[in-house]
Amino acid sequence: MSAATIDRQQVEALVRQIVQRVAQAQPTAGPLASAGSPSSKPELRVSISARHVHLTDEHVEQLFGKGHQLTPGKPLFQDGFYAAQETVMLVGPRKRMLPEVRVLGPTRAHSQVELALTDAISLGIHAPVRHSGDIANTPGCVLVGPAGTVTLPQGVIRAARHVHMSFEEATYYGVKNGDFMTLKVSSPQCSVSFEDLLVRADAHAKLEVHIDTDEGNACNLDLATQVELKPQGGCKCH
Repeated sequence: MSAATIDRQQVEALVRQIVQRVAQAQPTAGPLASAGSPSSKPELRVSISARHVHLTDEHVEQLFGKGHQLTPGKPLFQDGFYAAQETVMLVGPRKRMLPEVRVLGPTRAHSQVELALTDAISLGIHAPVRHSGDIANTPGCVLVGPAGTVTLPQGVIRAARHVHMSFEEATYYGVKNGDFMTLKVSSPQCSVSFEDLLVRADAHAKLEVHIDTDEGNACNLDLATQVELKPQGGCKCH
């Protein structure tokens, strides 16, 4: 690995850490419903989903020791989900690596790594855009923890942008689970419209759009002055 490659990776890692801290410090990006808005109008939250890892119980033990269970850290906006205190190192081809990638809980049936495009390039992995759980025929990587390593034969993806919402909120927007929506983020000199947001409607979900760090940087989300969500090809906005 050349010095130039190492320098670039170090810079990217520092930038990612800063973006993640800002996102954690300001978990709600973009305007919410104003005080004068109708009470029936749902409050829209747009969050940056930084790179992270989902693990099976078996892989948790391989990486952190026999009998180990994830230690819940910061709760996420969606009830029951959390950023664990545990982190792992990701190792890609030619031993390119990303240190201290956060594990999210609870555990899952299949381990999965979610990256932004910049992360994938840094690792030297051609990660496809997939919806969470759709990991068939995707590339893998090596996970390194304090107690051991796990070689994933598949599971590295660029998570497709999506929006969580309750069934009531889906009714408000005129969409259903599996539909697609468009998000427009208005920011100084960086306004961007994101299409093909998959609707993930659930009885217990709360209205929240997930975009990755590259997308958040592209639209200057931290300085957004307005966010609008509407059915793809539709007109109902927020």
